[in-house]
Amino acid sequence: MLDDVLKIMDFLPHRAPFLLVDRVLEFESGKRIVALKNVTYNEPFFTGHFPTNPIMPGVLVIEALAQAAGLLAMKTITEQGSSYGEFHLVSIDKARFKRNIVPGDQLFLEAFYLKDKRNFWSFHCEARVDNQMVASADIMCASTGTTA
Repeated sequence: MLDDVLKIMDFLPHRAPFLLVDRVLEFESGKRIVALKNVTYNEPFFTGHFPTNPIMPGVLVIEALAQAAGLLAMKTITEQGSSYGEFHLVSIDKARFKRNIVPGDQLFLEAFYLKDKRNFWSFHCEARVDNQMVASADIMCASTGTTA
């Protein structure tokens, strides 16, 4: 299990301040992943978005969902005995934002595997705070290559 950030960093190339997954809570190979991002007041983006009303930018919520989806793909590939290159965000469809994410929120990131073809992987992703959906999107990522 990817239960600490050091294990997550073995899969994701991101580093602070752009690593947006703190822990993986659930993982079903080839099916779904649930990850956690603890949103703290000292996040660097809050100094400018917005100083008197801190809100996590929607684009970073999408990035956090994409990182969770990438983890699902990379860990699944690894468990199948293959290796992978980097995963890059290719498309975002049907993005919806329901409420603001603020300091103190625990952002639960869930990615559901939809399909893969060649090196393209598709996911439906949902972000929740206090069991309420705050954002969702269909995300496609591409691997720079997998090998058997």
